[in-house]
Amino acid sequence: MPLNHIKRSRHIIRSFEAQELKKRPFIVKVVDALTTSFGTIAFLLGNLIIYGFWILANTGKIPGIPIIDPYPYSFMNSFVSIEAIFLSIIVLMSQNRENQRDTLRSELGLQVELISEKEITKILDLLREILENQKNHKHDSELEEMTEELDAGYIERKLIEQLENSEGQPIVELKEKIKERIIK
Repeated sequence: MPLNHIKRSRHIIRSFEAQELKKRPFIVKVVDALTTSFGTIAFLLGNLIIYGFWILANTGKIPGIPIIDPYPYSFMNSFVSIEAIFLSIIVLMSQNRENQRDTLRSELGLQVELISEKEITKILDLLREILENQKNHKHDSELEEMTEELDAGYIERKLIEQLENSEGQPIVELKEKIKERIIK
C-alpha cells in the first residue's frame, strides 16, 4: 500500500474522531474528563490519603482533632458508598459513549470493506477477461465464484437471524454457528 494512501487513511480516521469529539455535549466532556482522572494513580493516592486521615483522626491518633465518626466509621462508609455510586454512573456513561463510537467505527469499517470488495471484484473481472483472451486458457470455477457480486444484505439478514435465535447461547458457540452458516 503506498505511503501516501496510508497517511490519507490515518488522516481520515483522525478527522472522524476529532469531529465526533468536538460534537460532544458539555456534560459528556465533563464525564470524559472525570473518567480520565478517576483512572489515575493520583486519584487512588488521594482516596488513600483522605480515608487514611479520616481513620487516623477518628481513632484519636491525631491530637487536637475531635472524634466525629468513631469506629465502625458510619459517615465514612456513607461517603465511600456515595462515591462508588457516582464513580459507577460516570464510568458507565463513558462506556456507553465509547460503545457508540465503536459502533460508528464498525459501520465505517464495514462501508470501507464493501467498497474494497467491489474494487477487488472488478480487478478479478479484469483478470478473468485477460485470461480468457489467452490461447491456453482453462476455465477456473473458483475465479468465477470470486467475481460474483457479494450480497451484503444476505449476510446482514443471516447475522440478524442468528443473533435473534441465539438468546442465552455462549458467544463462542454463536460465532461458530454464524461462521458455519455464512460459509455454506
